Amino acid sequence: MAAPEERLAELGLALPEVVAPLASYTPAVRTGDHVYISGQVPMVDGAPAGTGKVGAGVTPERAAELARICALNAIAALKSEVGELASVRRIVKITGFVASDPSFTGQPKVLNGASDLIGEVFGEAGVHARSAVGVAALPLDVPVEVEMIAEVG
Repeated sequence: MAAPEERLAELGLALPEVVAPLASYTPAVRTGDHVYISGQVPMVDGAPAGTGKVGAGVTPERAAELARICALNAIAALKSEVGELASVRRIVKITGFVASDPSFTGQPKVLNGASDLIGEVFGEAGVHARSAVGVAALPLDVPVEVEMIAEVG
């Protein structure tokens, strides 16, 4: 199986610059053989790729696309901490937050955008546990935010 960087290229994706923190935190922290990636929002070229609430102006399909951008940003933060993505043994867990209209209950499908990209990039090492949580609001009024935990060698 190809290395994660090769899979990204095959998908036509390039890792962006690590998104600068929006407050007092760091994008990634390594402790032992785990890397914790702070919540990543769908930033592209320094600006949100979308805003609003899912189920009230943002479709679930668009939110899934934004979750994919969040996951790409999380991979960039992970690579900045470990150097080569081939050192990732496993993506352990993804937690996703979806700014949702009170009647919207499709958060898991929105987070499939992130999970599917992680699987495409990391293969078997990308099989992970996950939580999908609906929230009232997220930073910068983005519809989705994704955080990640990875085991590395």
